[in-house]
Amino acid sequence: MQENRDDLNNVRFLGSISAGLPSPADDFKERTLDLNELVAPHPFSTYYMRVAGDSMTGACIHSGDLIVVDRSVTAAHKKIVVARLGDRFTLKRLWNMYPKMYLRPENPKYQPIEVTNHPDFEIFGVVTFVVHKAT
Repeated sequence: MQENRDDLNNVRFLGSISAGLPSPADDFKERTLDLNELVAPHPFSTYYMRVAGDSMTGACIHSGDLIVVDRSVTAAHKKIVVARLGDRFTLKRLWNMYPKMYLRPENPKYQPIEVTNHPDFEIFGVVTFVVHKAT
């Protein structure tokens, strides 16, 4: 997906929108917006991934959503991360309770995964944006 970055360039940007009282019509100004510039300030370390599964619904991340993952961002306590466990990737919230570390789902159907001494654990990157279709 990253190879064709022109798809997100020059998207029409209408400005800010009030979620409260309507803004006056004379504030309407059309500008262009490069979504890559917004969501991928580090293009060589940014990846897009499609979510499959329901373990992060409590964080408003649903199956079918698109996540933006930045490998240059340092993972920290409570950040949502993409992690590798063996040869599989998972999307969870990092929970660093020194000396233990967990990957916590945001769905009570699932249990946290302790990764403190996991022999094949790596944080792939930090989720910086989530794109999902409004219903």
